[in-house]
Amino acid sequence: MFTTPRCVSLAILAGSLPLSPASSQDLPFPLAHEFEVNVTYRADMPTPQEVIGHRIGTRHTRPDQLVDYFQTLAQASDRVIVRQHATSHEGRPLVHAIVTSPANQARLEDLRRQLHRLSDDPEAVTDDDLAGLPAVVYMGYSIHGNEASGSEAAILLLYHLAAGQGPDVEALLDSAIVIVDPSLNPDGRSRFVEWVNGQRGDVATSDAQDREHNEPWPGGRTNHYWFDLNRDWLPAQHPESRGRLEVFHNWRPQLLTDFHEMSGDATYFFQPGIPSRNNPNTPQQVFELTGRLAQYHARRLDRIGSLYYTKESFDDFYYGKGSTYPDVNGAVGILFEQASSRALERNTDHGKLSYSQSIVNQFAASLSTLAGVRDMRVDFLRMQRDFYRSAPEVAAALPTKAYLVSLQHRTRAQAMVRTLQRHRIQAYQLAQPVRIDGVDLEPGTAYVIPVDQPQVRFLEAAMERVTSFSDSLFYDVSTWSFPLAFGVEVYHYGSDPARLMGEPLDTIGYDGGEIVGGQAEYAYVMEWDRFLAPRALYRALQAGVRPLLARKPFTADVAGAATPFRRGAVIFPLKGRDAESSPPAEEIHDLVRLMADEDHVIIHALNTGLSLAGPDLGGSSTRVIPLPRVAIVTGSGISAYEVGEVWHLLSHRLRMPVSLIDHERLGRIDLSRYNRLVLVGGGTAGDSVAAAKVSTWVEDGGVLIAQHGAVDWVLDHDIVDEELRPTDDSTATTGIPYADVSARRGARAVGGAALAVTVDTTHPLAFGTGAHVALFRRGTAVLELSDTPGANVARYPAEPLLSGYVSQENLADIGGSAAIIARRKGRGAVVLVQDILNFRAFWYGSSRFLTNALFFGNAF
Repeated sequence: MFTTPRCVSLAILAGSLPLSPASSQDLPFPLAHEFEVNVTYRADMPTPQEVIGHRIGTRHTRPDQLVDYFQTLAQASDRVIVRQHATSHEGRPLVHAIVTSPANQARLEDLRRQLHRLSDDPEAVTDDDLAGLPAVVYMGYSIHGNEASGSEAAILLLYHLAAGQGPDVEALLDSAIVIVDPSLNPDGRSRFVEWVNGQRGDVATSDAQDREHNEPWPGGRTNHYWFDLNRDWLPAQHPESRGRLEVFHNWRPQLLTDFHEMSGDATYFFQPGIPSRNNPNTPQQVFELTGRLAQYHARRLDRIGSLYYTKESFDDFYYGKGSTYPDVNGAVGILFEQASSRALERNTDHGKLSYSQSIVNQFAASLSTLAGVRDMRVDFLRMQRDFYRSAPEVAAALPTKAYLVSLQHRTRAQAMVRTLQRHRIQAYQLAQPVRIDGVDLEPGTAYVIPVDQPQVRFLEAAMERVTSFSDSLFYDVSTWSFPLAFGVEVYHYGSDPARLMGEPLDTIGYDGGEIVGGQAEYAYVMEWDRFLAPRALYRALQAGVRPLLARKPFTADVAGAATPFRRGAVIFPLKGRDAESSPPAEEIHDLVRLMADEDHVIIHALNTGLSLAGPDLGGSSTRVIPLPRVAIVTGSGISAYEVGEVWHLLSHRLRMPVSLIDHERLGRIDLSRYNRLVLVGGGTAGDSVAAAKVSTWVEDGGVLIAQHGAVDWVLDHDIVDEELRPTDDSTATTGIPYADVSARRGARAVGGAALAVTVDTTHPLAFGTGAHVALFRRGTAVLELSDTPGANVARYPAEPLLSGYVSQENLADIGGSAAIIARRKGRGAVVLVQDILNFRAFWYGSSRFLTNALFFGNAF
């Protein structure tokens, strides 16, 4: 039963009936100008202020207040249901609202199944069928936590859709199912909101130098582990992203919107982006619908007098962003970027910008999106149907008919396939033996991923290597090849794979852990090639075991069979020299069973320390492995992304405690508490006093690991004597027109590519890797090969490019240079790593260099 409606001045649709402006005071948030309306609202529907305690735009809304409001409206409105789809690293709920007409809500599951036919059985869906289906719109807000205006607009949008009355609202809800995901990153938002609200007085200031405008490092952009979640749509390494993908693929929307903020001196951006930087795998229909939808945004923003632009920045190349991921999933993704006030108000080149005005533009673009969906509904539905109708044709044109994924590196291969499964990729057990590229694959040793499946375009985008591009400038990375990132052998099968396809794989879990030879009488030996072997090793060290590192290969008797072990095997003696402080044998037996079960490692039981070939277990070639006590240097000027990548690997994946030390305190703290210190890129790790202290700490036995930009700091402070050569790009811009300088410089940048390195597998830092590894490269500085014998752990070959864009000039500079150098210094060591070893948490294949440095850094 509707109560007497309250009149509120909100206009929903660009291009609707003539509207009359109403007072700004009628809005549920403050405005500096009039905002047109064509709708009234139910008086019994709770407004945001009645639930969260403030008018939208007068302060920043906390994530918990946002969830409270969504749940309140779900209880009050028969148009709204709210579901939780994930829990963040810090335990915050991520929710989404499903908003549509009561009639659609009554048959919601039936509609979802009908909509799935667009991708599951597109040939059976006629144009008449499309005419009777609603479109699905996924509206995502504020994936960067400190780009806060989007989430406020999401609150207003939900109120508008739940409480609004009138033919426009009702027609929209009949024709669309709107998924409102109000806060894609609640941990980052919480960090930001607590800062700005806590630094503001009774009267806000627009001074950009004020504390409210300058959140401390690492800021609220990222999630708990300081990852950019808007780069995680493809890797899907975080709970926020995985939950979001479940919603996306459960509903398979035809349109997804992604609301952001940018520099306060900008205006408002909506797609299309730079045309020359579109991904060639994206169908042309996506760009055509994007252009048509842009007309709706322009009309809506014209009506309120907001400045805006298109086509001059941002691109549609990397499929791991919210605005591009839909493009390879039968949908259209749209990016919105609002000039940011960050605080409640800010002085900009265009005058004072208020937080409420930022919210207005985001809300207006939300309304224009829904206007376009209402009018273009059948076009969006047809585009998705035709996208999947053409999938067999796309697959038929590809030379590869199936990918055969080797399980040689079992955990990494399973991680890769499990990631693909999150994107609706179908995989199968290998049913029959097959020989390919000189390699024999047997059932149980590989998975089969056929190319002929609905998600063929996504599969190709994830698996391909690309080195040829129509543009040399990229907003983000130029490669994301899953086989290179996960470090997995994948074979391209060119014939019909039907005979090879066994049982379809359910969601893959990690397995393959094993104890070979039963219960040991003398020692256990763990192979070092499984991804979670470092977790198992740390588990043993924590339990008081004193493991040994085998630096040379040997052969031992395991249950009567001569078993070879490679360099890097880890030995767990049942009885150590100090029997009183070592755990009893019964506990070690239980421990290795737990390691095999939970860390999926292969462990062999030995009844003697006498080897059949090579060194014996107690020989001089083994080294005691110490318990790593790890500190990571953090703070302003250092890359929060790179810190987060190391922190996440150690704390989240390997379950190792990590101390985060601000670089401003590095010269004052007690470094003797740690035996491993990690520096990453982005800027300074401290002053000369800190550098001298670190140098002394290394000489006393510490292991310093410097990655990417931190290599420069180490060398500048003479902690170790090696040479880093910056690339000289001055000749690239000499004598060219001013208008071309930026593009020419950009073409010499390396924003993200996969390069091959040749590895010295005899070095302890390379144990468990292969002779050739793909590293993720950013930046153009070149680390010269070390003159110290045995110090060059990994080096670039003359032609290192595997995938991505690197200019010919940069390739010539990088070829033949060092990627990883390890040097002794006193009783300690310095490890220099020119690239990013755990990029975005999905570059599994090279992270072993980092863990080796942590565990084996004193073993060379």
